[in-house]
Amino acid sequence: MNVVVAGLGVSGAAAARALAARGERVTVLESADGERQRATAAGLAELGVEVRFGEPALPAGTSLLVTSPGWRPTHPLLVAAADAGVEVIGEVELAWRLRQEPAAPWLALTGTNGKTTAVRMLTSMLSAAGHKAVAVGNVGVPIVEAVDGPYDVLAVELSSFQLHWSSTLAPRVAAVLNVAPDHIDWHGSMEEYAAAKARIFAGAGTVVYNADDASSSRLAEPYASRVGFTLAVPRPGQLGVVEDLLVDRAFVADPATSAEELACLADVRPFAPHNVANALAAAALARAYGVPPEAVRRGLREFTPDPHRIAHVARVGEVDYVDDSKATNPHAAAASLAAYESIVWIAGGQLKGAEIDDLVRQAAPRLRGAVLLGTDRDVIRRALARHAANVPVVDVPGQDTGVMDRVVAEAARLATPGDTVLLAPAGASLDMFASYGARGEAFARAVRRLAAR
Repeated sequence: MNVVVAGLGVSGAAAARALAARGERVTVLESADGERQRATAAGLAELGVEVRFGEPALPAGTSLLVTSPGWRPTHPLLVAAADAGVEVIGEVELAWRLRQEPAAPWLALTGTNGKTTAVRMLTSMLSAAGHKAVAVGNVGVPIVEAVDGPYDVLAVELSSFQLHWSSTLAPRVAAVLNVAPDHIDWHGSMEEYAAAKARIFAGAGTVVYNADDASSSRLAEPYASRVGFTLAVPRPGQLGVVEDLLVDRAFVADPATSAEELACLADVRPFAPHNVANALAAAALARAYGVPPEAVRRGLREFTPDPHRIAHVARVGEVDYVDDSKATNPHAAAASLAAYESIVWIAGGQLKGAEIDDLVRQAAPRLRGAVLLGTDRDVIRRALARHAANVPVVDVPGQDTGVMDRVVAEAARLATPGDTVLLAPAGASLDMFASYGARGEAFARAVRRLAAR
């Protein structure tokens, strides 16, 4: 079989290696021609993989095209493949097809926000139960490199891009954490974005949904074997919160009359309502796989959060400075803003076509000030004028990364004792920074410089 791999990134290179190892004839197409790409190409050449640089064109005789997740369906190469009757799939779908029985089951999750935190919580719970587990997919190891690895079970994080290019996945358990507007520029509409998320449920044995999220609940409605999670007291068939406890009324002998204590709210770190929801989602996936309650609690206690997720940086002059640079869309920023009572909000970046008005309207009572940066700061400023007219706003122009020092200085000027200066941008970072991580690090450095004065 002649297989074309589009893109020489992490997933593309992994797909090429896996296909070559199985004796397929593989050609990789890559438009970027840099040092990293050349080094990767040299390694693939040793495996018999041909790499072609330049404007990608579909080679004659192509029988399958494996695309990188970020390539839009409208890309000329993918359109040409569709017109030629060539099937287009992603690395995730390829990994599913390359599994060798007995294969490690997949516990898969998706959502607009919280995916990485939830999948790492899940991995920690599985490990606490004695399983050889690994986080794969949109985080950690490419799935195609893990399917034949030494693992009992895979904790799989899937993006809407990856799901768009997947058609036959059948995870043991699948969860949709939440669905809110994001990547509309890629998918074309909110309906198409939600449809991509819904693909995770199609072949799943058990469906896990967020009972507090209307879209997640709606996607789960067609499935009989479904389990909900909620921040409220759980009904039978749900996991939820009772006083200060996370409890299970789904995976117990009699859900109508009994519940199982899983953990305490204090076991969830960092503590915030949306992170409790992440913990409940991870627990539902783990419990569906048979993980006992004590391992759920131990997994939460041993879990180490990834950086730039509501991370406390410092307290300066009785003001807390918190880095949630990972809040790259309005839904994530809303969850972060809901965790604090009195906030000087640092926001801006690339909104990717997302609406900001609902976020600003809901957050307005908590805002003591706002400092705006990045490409779409004017959009946020206009929303603040409409829905939070009494909140002082400082606009910090400029596209250089040194802007962050000025942003933090302005936020410190607006803050009073007891406030939280919160970096929850609601937009992507690539207008000014290499990544959301680089943006968060710039914020943390600026805060530390402020503290040293």
